[in-house]
Amino acid sequence: MGFVIYAAIDVERSLQVAYFACFVMTWGTSAPSVLLDVLYNNNIANEGRRVLLTSIGIPLANLMGLVSSNIFRNEDAPDYIPALATTAAFGGSGIVLTLGLGAFMIFDNRRRDRKQGLSSPMRGPDVSTALMKDGPRSPDFRWYY
Repeated sequence: MGFVIYAAIDVERSLQVAYFACFVMTWGTSAPSVLLDVLYNNNIANEGRRVLLTSIGIPLANLMGLVSSNIFRNEDAPDYIPALATTAAFGGSGIVLTLGLGAFMIFDNRRRDRKQGLSSPMRGPDVSTALMKDGPRSPDFRWYY
């Protein structure tokens, strides 16, 4: 929403609204990173794999700061349309990938329930951690979402 507000206004005439849009952009960029970290940490059963994925995922997410600090060029001021479009494309891609992953988890959990002949859905917290040690290879594994 912050990008939409910022792109839709005349920044020089609506400085207070542009400032508000910057705050909204900040809110929208902080929360998804933490939520995604929790999502993959809850779904990786093997602790070694979890450590490896976390040690790659967090620095990779922080690497996007290099991208954003180099796409806001002085010659694009005050609208910064190329930078806003690039940032919005990354954000949109993240949303699509996260929704796709969530849909996969839901459908895979339903498939696992059908395969085991369960009448009501089994959720991740319902499964003993001892049964989940093999991760998705185990028929008892359920995704947390």
